[in-house]
Amino acid sequence: MLSILIIPAASALPATYDKVVAGVSGHGYSIQALHTPSVGLATGPRPGIPPNMYDDAAFVARHISDLAEAGHNVLLVTHSYGGTPATESIKGLTKIERQKFGKPGGVIGLAYMTSLVPEVGKPASTGPWSPLMEIGDDGWFYYPDDTLTAKVVFSDVPLEQGLIWAKQLVTHSAASFTSLLTYPGYADVPVAYLVADGDLSIAPRTQRSQIEMIEKVSGNRVDVTTTNAGHVPPVTAPDDVINWILSVASKLETSQ
Repeated sequence: MLSILIIPAASALPATYDKVVAGVSGHGYSIQALHTPSVGLATGPRPGIPPNMYDDAAFVARHISDLAEAGHNVLLVTHSYGGTPATESIKGLTKIERQKFGKPGGVIGLAYMTSLVPEVGKPASTGPWSPLMEIGDDGWFYYPDDTLTAKVVFSDVPLEQGLIWAKQLVTHSAASFTSLLTYPGYADVPVAYLVADGDLSIAPRTQRSQIEMIEKVSGNRVDVTTTNAGHVPPVTAPDDVINWILSVASKLETSQ
Protein backbone atom coordinates (compact mmCIF):
# COMPACT_ATOMS: atom_id res chain seq x y z
CA MET A 1 0.00 0.00 0.00
CA LEU A 2 1.24 3.49 -0.85
CA SER A 3 0.81 6.29 1.68
CA ILE A 4 1.56 9.92 0.88
CA LEU A 5 2.76 12.55 3.35
CA ILE A 6 2.74 16.27 2.49
CA ILE A 7 5.56 18.20 4.17
CA PRO A 8 4.37 21.82 4.27
CA ALA A 9 5.79 25.17 3.36
CA ALA A 10 6.82 27.64 6.04
CA SER A 11 3.80 29.09 7.85
CA ALA A 12 1.39 26.74 6.06
CA LEU A 13 -1.20 24.94 8.15
CA PRO A 14 -2.48 21.54 6.95
CA ALA A 15 -5.70 23.17 5.69
CA THR A 16 -3.63 24.76 2.91
CA TYR A 17 -3.56 21.33 1.28
CA ASP A 18 -7.20 20.31 1.86
CA LYS A 19 -8.19 20.37 -1.83
CA VAL A 20 -5.18 18.29 -2.80
CA VAL A 21 -5.75 15.79 0.01
CA ALA A 22 -9.39 15.41 -1.00
CA GLY A 23 -8.56 15.01 -4.68
CA VAL A 24 -5.82 12.44 -4.19
CA SER A 25 -7.65 10.45 -1.52
CA GLY A 26 -10.60 10.25 -3.90
CA HIS A 27 -8.43 8.00 -6.05
CA GLY A 28 -7.88 5.55 -3.22
CA TYR A 29 -4.61 6.80 -1.76
CA SER A 30 -3.92 7.44 1.89
CA ILE A 31 -2.64 11.02 2.10
CA GLN A 32 -2.03 13.39 4.99
CA ALA A 33 -0.66 16.94 5.30
CA LEU A 34 1.55 17.21 8.37
CA HIS A 35 1.80 20.09 10.84
CA THR A 36 5.54 20.21 11.37
CA PRO A 37 6.98 21.70 14.59
CA SER A 38 8.48 24.79 12.94
CA VAL A 39 5.05 25.86 11.67
CA GLY A 40 3.31 27.88 14.36
CA LEU A 41 -0.19 27.44 15.66
CA ALA A 42 -3.29 29.22 14.40
CA THR A 43 -3.20 31.16 17.66
CA GLY A 44 0.45 32.20 17.36
CA PRO A 45 3.95 30.84 18.03
CA ARG A 46 4.38 27.56 19.86
CA PRO A 47 5.64 27.81 23.45
CA GLY A 48 9.26 27.03 24.23
CA ILE A 49 12.41 27.14 22.11
CA PRO A 50 11.63 27.67 18.39
CA PRO A 51 12.12 24.32 16.59
CA ASN A 52 14.81 23.90 13.96
CA MET A 53 14.90 21.90 10.74
CA TYR A 54 16.20 18.83 12.54
CA ASP A 55 13.13 18.87 14.79
CA ASP A 56 10.97 18.90 11.67
CA ALA A 57 12.97 16.07 10.10
CA ALA A 58 12.65 13.94 13.24
CA PHE A 59 8.90 14.59 13.30
CA VAL A 60 8.55 13.52 9.66
CA ALA A 61 10.76 10.48 10.28
CA ARG A 62 8.44 9.29 13.05
CA HIS A 63 5.47 9.43 10.69
CA ILE A 64 7.42 7.57 8.01
CA SER A 65 8.54 4.92 10.50
CA ASP A 66 4.99 4.30 11.72
CA LEU A 67 3.74 3.82 8.17
CA ALA A 68 6.69 1.66 7.16
CA GLU A 69 6.30 -0.61 10.18
CA ALA A 70 2.70 -1.14 9.06
CA GLY A 71 4.05 -2.30 5.70
CA HIS A 72 3.35 0.88 3.74
CA ASN A 73 5.46 2.30 0.95
CA VAL A 74 5.76 6.06 1.47
CA LEU A 75 5.91 9.00 -0.95
CA LEU A 76 6.87 12.38 0.47
CA VAL A 77 5.39 15.40 -1.29
CA THR A 78 7.10 18.61 -0.25
CA HIS A 79 6.28 22.29 -0.63
CA SER A 80 8.75 25.18 -0.40
CA TYR A 81 10.71 24.99 2.91
CA GLY A 82 9.33 21.48 3.44
CA GLY A 83 11.77 20.17 0.86
CA THR A 84 14.67 20.51 3.30
CA PRO A 85 13.40 18.58 6.34
CA ALA A 86 11.82 15.97 4.06
CA THR A 87 15.19 15.36 2.41
CA GLU A 88 16.87 15.07 5.81
CA SER A 89 14.16 12.84 7.27
CA ILE A 90 14.48 9.74 5.11
CA LYS A 91 17.93 8.65 6.28
CA GLY A 92 17.69 4.94 7.07
CA LEU A 93 14.01 4.91 6.12
CA THR A 94 14.10 4.20 2.39
CA LYS A 95 12.49 0.94 1.34
CA ILE A 96 15.79 -0.33 -0.04
CA GLU A 97 17.60 0.43 3.23
CA ARG A 98 14.90 -1.18 5.37
CA GLN A 99 14.87 -4.30 3.20
CA LYS A 100 18.53 -4.87 4.13
CA PHE A 101 17.35 -5.52 7.69
CA GLY A 102 14.29 -7.53 6.75
CA LYS A 103 11.93 -4.68 7.57
CA PRO A 104 8.77 -3.85 5.60
CA GLY A 105 7.82 -0.64 3.83
CA GLY A 106 9.77 2.58 3.57
CA VAL A 107 10.19 5.67 1.44
CA ILE A 108 10.11 5.01 -2.30
CA GLY A 109 10.11 8.56 -3.64
CA LEU A 110 10.49 12.29 -3.06
CA ALA A 111 8.21 14.68 -4.95
CA TYR A 112 9.31 18.30 -4.60
CA MET A 113 6.75 21.01 -5.39
CA THR A 114 8.48 24.38 -5.91
CA SER A 115 10.64 23.44 -2.95
CA LEU A 116 13.89 24.49 -1.30
CA VAL A 117 16.33 21.61 -1.82
CA PRO A 118 19.87 22.46 -0.68
CA GLU A 119 23.14 20.65 -1.11
CA VAL A 120 24.58 18.86 1.90
CA GLY A 121 26.17 21.40 4.23
CA LYS A 122 23.80 24.19 3.28
CA PRO A 123 20.54 25.44 4.84
CA ALA A 124 17.12 25.80 3.24
CA SER A 125 18.02 29.30 2.10
CA THR A 126 21.35 31.10 1.94
CA GLY A 127 20.05 34.48 0.80
CA PRO A 128 18.80 37.43 2.84
CA TRP A 129 15.45 37.17 4.56
CA SER A 130 12.48 37.90 2.35
CA PRO A 131 11.18 41.47 2.64
CA LEU A 132 7.79 39.89 3.33
CA MET A 133 8.98 38.64 6.71
CA GLU A 134 9.86 40.18 10.04
CA ILE A 135 11.44 38.19 12.86
CA GLY A 136 10.07 38.79 16.33
CA ASP A 137 12.10 38.81 19.53
CA ASP A 138 10.75 35.32 20.19
CA GLY A 139 12.50 33.89 17.12
CA TRP A 140 9.35 33.40 15.04
CA PHE A 141 8.85 35.27 11.79
CA TYR A 142 5.56 36.69 10.57
CA TYR A 143 4.17 38.68 7.64
CA PRO A 144 3.31 42.27 8.61
CA ASP A 145 1.94 43.37 5.22
CA ASP A 146 -0.93 41.16 4.04
CA THR A 147 -1.29 43.02 0.75
CA LEU A 148 2.36 42.62 -0.21
CA THR A 149 2.30 38.97 0.86
CA ALA A 150 -0.78 38.32 -1.24
CA LYS A 151 0.80 39.96 -4.29
CA VAL A 152 3.96 37.85 -4.02
CA VAL A 153 2.94 34.52 -2.50
CA PHE A 154 -0.49 34.29 -4.13
CA SER A 155 0.41 36.24 -7.25
CA ASP A 156 -1.64 34.12 -9.65
CA VAL A 157 -5.07 34.83 -8.17
CA PRO A 158 -7.03 38.09 -7.73
CA LEU A 159 -5.79 40.22 -4.84
CA GLU A 160 -9.01 39.76 -2.89
CA GLN A 161 -8.56 35.99 -2.93
CA GLY A 162 -4.86 36.25 -2.20
CA LEU A 163 -5.58 38.38 0.86
CA ILE A 164 -7.82 35.68 2.29
CA TRP A 165 -4.98 33.18 2.12
CA ALA A 166 -2.28 35.63 3.20
CA LYS A 167 -4.20 36.24 6.43
CA GLN A 168 -4.14 32.48 7.11
CA LEU A 169 -0.35 32.22 7.14
CA VAL A 170 0.92 31.58 10.65
CA THR A 171 4.23 32.31 12.34
CA HIS A 172 7.24 30.14 11.56
CA SER A 173 10.45 29.38 13.40
CA ALA A 174 13.31 31.37 11.88
CA ALA A 175 15.82 28.81 13.19
CA SER A 176 14.48 26.21 10.79
CA PHE A 177 15.96 28.08 7.83
CA THR A 178 19.50 28.06 9.24
CA SER A 179 19.95 24.33 9.97
CA LEU A 180 22.39 22.67 7.57
CA LEU A 181 21.36 19.64 5.53
CA THR A 182 23.41 16.59 6.57
CA TYR A 183 21.96 13.89 4.32
CA PRO A 184 21.18 13.92 0.56
CA GLY A 185 17.95 11.96 0.60
CA TYR A 186 17.42 12.81 -3.05
CA ALA A 187 20.37 10.57 -3.92
CA ASP A 188 18.72 7.46 -2.52
CA VAL A 189 15.19 7.43 -4.00
CA PRO A 190 13.51 8.44 -7.28
CA VAL A 191 12.81 12.17 -7.42
CA ALA A 192 10.06 14.18 -9.11
CA TYR A 193 9.82 17.97 -9.19
CA LEU A 194 6.86 20.23 -9.97
CA VAL A 195 8.28 23.51 -11.28
CA ALA A 196 6.02 26.51 -10.72
CA ASP A 197 6.86 28.87 -13.56
CA GLY A 198 4.82 31.70 -12.03
CA ASP A 199 6.49 31.55 -8.62
CA LEU A 200 7.65 34.95 -7.32
CA SER A 201 9.07 33.50 -4.09
CA ILE A 202 11.30 30.71 -5.41
CA ALA A 203 12.29 31.80 -8.90
CA PRO A 204 11.88 29.18 -11.64
CA ARG A 205 15.62 29.46 -12.38
CA THR A 206 16.32 28.54 -8.75
CA GLN A 207 13.97 25.58 -8.96
CA ARG A 208 15.69 24.36 -12.13
CA SER A 209 19.18 24.83 -10.70
CA GLN A 210 18.15 22.61 -7.80
CA ILE A 211 16.98 19.97 -10.26
CA GLU A 212 20.38 20.12 -11.96
CA MET A 213 22.09 19.71 -8.58
CA ILE A 214 19.94 16.70 -7.68
CA GLU A 215 20.70 15.04 -11.00
CA LYS A 216 24.42 15.67 -10.56
CA VAL A 217 24.54 14.34 -7.00
CA SER A 218 22.27 11.34 -7.58
CA GLY A 219 23.35 10.42 -11.09
CA ASN A 220 19.67 10.00 -11.95
CA ARG A 221 17.20 12.04 -13.96
CA VAL A 222 14.54 13.99 -12.12
CA ASP A 223 10.98 13.54 -13.38
CA VAL A 224 10.07 17.18 -14.10
CA THR A 225 6.57 18.59 -14.55
CA THR A 226 5.67 22.27 -14.92
CA THR A 227 2.71 24.40 -13.93
CA ASN A 228 2.02 28.07 -14.61
CA ALA A 229 1.01 28.54 -10.98
CA GLY A 230 2.65 30.81 -8.44
CA HIS A 231 4.20 29.84 -5.13
CA VAL A 232 1.23 27.97 -3.67
CA PRO A 233 -0.16 25.64 -6.36
CA PRO A 234 -2.21 23.61 -3.83
CA VAL A 235 -4.35 26.73 -3.36
CA THR A 236 -4.25 28.38 -6.78
CA ALA A 237 -3.93 25.35 -9.08
CA PRO A 238 -5.02 22.31 -7.05
CA ASP A 239 -5.94 20.23 -10.10
CA ASP A 240 -2.39 20.58 -11.42
CA VAL A 241 -1.03 19.33 -8.11
CA ILE A 242 -3.53 16.49 -7.82
CA ASN A 243 -2.78 15.25 -11.33
CA TRP A 244 0.96 15.51 -10.71
CA ILE A 245 0.82 13.54 -7.47
CA LEU A 246 -1.36 10.86 -9.05
CA SER A 247 1.08 10.56 -11.95
CA VAL A 248 4.11 10.31 -9.67
CA ALA A 249 2.38 7.78 -7.43
CA SER A 250 1.35 5.63 -10.38
CA LYS A 251 4.88 5.58 -11.79
CA LEU A 252 6.35 4.62 -8.43
CA GLU A 253 3.84 1.85 -7.87
CA THR A 254 4.53 0.44 -11.32
CA SER A 255 8.26 0.36 -10.60
CA GLN A 256 7.92 -1.63 -7.37
